[in-house]
Amino acid sequence: MDEESNEEALKKEEEPKEAAETVEEAESEEKTEEISEEEKKEEIAEETAETAIEEEMEEEMAATVEKAKPPAREEKAEEEEIIEERIYTIPLGKAWIKPPNKRAPKAMRIIRNFVTRHMKLEAKKESEEEAPKRLIINNEVNERIWKRGIEKPSRNIRIRAAKDKEGNVTVYLAEGD
Repeated sequence: MDEESNEEALKKEEEPKEAAETVEEAESEEKTEEISEEEKKEEIAEETAETAIEEEMEEEMAATVEKAKPPAREEKAEEEEIIEERIYTIPLGKAWIKPPNKRAPKAMRIIRNFVTRHMKLEAKKESEEEAPKRLIINNEVNERIWKRGIEKPSRNIRIRAAKDKEGNVTVYLAEGD
């Protein structure tokens, strides 16, 4: 019986604590509701102020960006219409005659000379006043030659040479390579 009475006494002690806890919880909830309403009003005021400031900053940034923009490059891309386009397989075996540490640069010179000759890029002596025509080798072609290092360039390479209105020639890797 002593055990049962101890258990009953413990239960009685717990019940008032629970009641006290609920009263405290109710009071704290009321305070949090009051605080949360005030905080919500403050947060809304802060957010509107922040958004107004952000909008002003975005407008200023947009204005400065518009001023700082270089002329549109789309016009330049439209001007560079391809007049002539050819696909070549260039043999690079002669680059292997050179010492090992000079083979990849020799392969690049072979490509440059081949494209200059076959796309008729050489400037005529009569028209000295005209701007010189340029040969542009795409980075992918360069990477393909140097892929295995300076000592072991490819034995041949397939390229696509495109000539634009101005006479400049751009060399790309042929599709599928």
